[in-house]
Amino acid sequence: MSTDGVNVGRRRLLIAFTGAVGAAGVAGVAVPFVKSWNPSAKARAAGAPVTADVSQLEPGQKVVIEWRGKPVWVVRRTPEMLAGLGKIESDLQDPASDDVAQQPEYARNAHRSINPEYAVLTGICTHLGCSPLYEPEVGKIGGVPVTNWEGGFFCPCHGSKFDLAGRVYKGMPAPKNLEVPPYSFESETVLNIGIEKGAA
Repeated sequence: MSTDGVNVGRRRLLIAFTGAVGAAGVAGVAVPFVKSWNPSAKARAAGAPVTADVSQLEPGQKVVIEWRGKPVWVVRRTPEMLAGLGKIESDLQDPASDDVAQQPEYARNAHRSINPEYAVLTGICTHLGCSPLYEPEVGKIGGVPVTNWEGGFFCPCHGSKFDLAGRVYKGMPAPKNLEVPPYSFESETVLNIGIEKGAA
């Protein structure tokens, strides 16, 4: 084989190798660039909005979405759950949600939400920051019979009870209702947590 043939073979090999390295370099630059379009973990922790599609949530179910490093609960309430909210108001500490710091203006109603079907609550007990359990069964908490219980959230750490709108019962260690985070609906089943209703 002539040296010209060897040189041509080497040249082709070098061109192919250079092309492969160049393609890998372009991919290496493109991936971080495309990733930069998404909010970083730091930006999300600082409060970047989070979008959540709750279309698969069955009536009575709860889903947890993280926003600002906190759990945000979305509960799809049944008509029976909504009817139960009015039955226990005399047992609640702040049934009318008069503490304006606990929820946005659009959630100052009996169901504490934009759409009555969906409760959107920060899942942190207002006593010492524990995360209460979802106990939707009427008349029972953890399988144990309880009076004046229409379902809700129970904090096993210190015994605080909240109804399905996040309103705290009287005489509990927790001093306030669960907070309602700022949120809005992009569509009937797509939530924007961190973007208030009516915000551009």
